[in-house]
Amino acid sequence: MYMIFYLLLAIIGGTCIGLQAGINGVLGKRIGVIEASFVSFFIGTIILLLLVIFAGKGDLLKVTNVPKWQLLGGALGVAYVSIMVAIVPKIGVASAITAVIVGQLFISVTLDHFGIFTNQRIPIDWYRISGLALLLVSLFLIFKGNIKWF
Repeated sequence: MYMIFYLLLAIIGGTCIGLQAGINGVLGKRIGVIEASFVSFFIGTIILLLLVIFAGKGDLLKVTNVPKWQLLGGALGVAYVSIMVAIVPKIGVASAITAVIVGQLFISVTLDHFGIFTNQRIPIDWYRISGLALLLVSLFLIFKGNIKWF
């Protein structure tokens, strides 16, 4: 029961990413790539600050004691949002998001294979390789609609 709920939450999260990419891409065309990325993070920071103040249950001050590499998530977020702001107007939301999913799954399968960030290893097998291959076919088919052959 819980697994289906978590799967639905992930689908909702994916929907948010698709909407974010489209909205930020349009904003980037109007105000600039870096500026749109800044606005996106600024609005997100305000919302998160309110959530921390009114709903947070953790200890934010412990962030000073974590290994510094664990703080790279924000920098990776900046790279992701800035790249999406730049490319969505050029290749469209569907192609951009499909390419993002390809990148996410390739790194995720690699991380699982070596047990990085988790306590268990999930080896790469033919099912996962087949899934990745089908995903590449999906990227080709989605992106093919963007290309003007003649």
